[in-house]
Amino acid sequence: MKADLHSHSNVSDGVLAPAAVAAYARKGGVDLWALTDHDEVGGIKAARKAAGELGMRFVAGVEISVTWANETVHIVGLQIDEDNPALVAGLAATRNGRQARAMEIGAQLASAGIPGAYEGALRYVGNPDLISRTHFARYLVEIGACGSTSEVFRKYLTEGKPGYVPHRWATLADAVGWIRGAGGIPVIAHPGRYPFSDTAEGALFDEFRQLGGKAIEVVTGSHTPDQYQTYAELARRYGFLASRGTDFHAPGEARVEFAELPPLPNGLTPVWHDWV
Repeated sequence: MKADLHSHSNVSDGVLAPAAVAAYARKGGVDLWALTDHDEVGGIKAARKAAGELGMRFVAGVEISVTWANETVHIVGLQIDEDNPALVAGLAATRNGRQARAMEIGAQLASAGIPGAYEGALRYVGNPDLISRTHFARYLVEIGACGSTSEVFRKYLTEGKPGYVPHRWATLADAVGWIRGAGGIPVIAHPGRYPFSDTAEGALFDEFRQLGGKAIEVVTGSHTPDQYQTYAELARRYGFLASRGTDFHAPGEARVEFAELPPLPNGLTPVWHDWV
């Protein structure tokens, strides 16, 4: 079974509507698919309906923004009940403050010689409550300030660069608790993307496991092929289940498309091992 358990729609910072993401995933050969929008579950019902019509098994998901050790870490929740009151309230609280942060990002970019970035970013926003750095990145590409969104994140919007505005998200304990309370499985998204030392990463994994975290993403569009093996070994060492997903946001924007993502390395227990 070809599973892809990390993707985004225009309900958060993706480009396509949930049904269109479902169609794109199915075209890429996906059999088991999760929509995991950032801090938002508003696209799940449309995604579930579209997946069913396409003959694709659907997993309700979410990706929660967490502040841990002064860095932003993302925790995916899979097999959640999207109507769980505590989860819904927690996500709403996590979303609060995004607009004020976005306005400050716009002001910083204006000071750096890029006026109108806040208004430009809004043109890419499907859900005004979830304006994000990705929307600013798309606008900076549109106006020619950078050639790609990856170049944007090398020159702007990250710590020490123009447009970087830190934000306090949910705690790790909150995110894992909301997911588990909603019947879901907590997964550390793309662990190779975070700027942690081996010691700090180990501390993150230890705390996550103690809180009830169950899995890490091993094969993801945010990892290099070398990292697939690194995180396969760490999954084995910590006893984590292994997840897989493109981290899809838009056609042609991701490092790896749905059809191209390789399978999990041998010797791992997939997070979906007991779902069918």
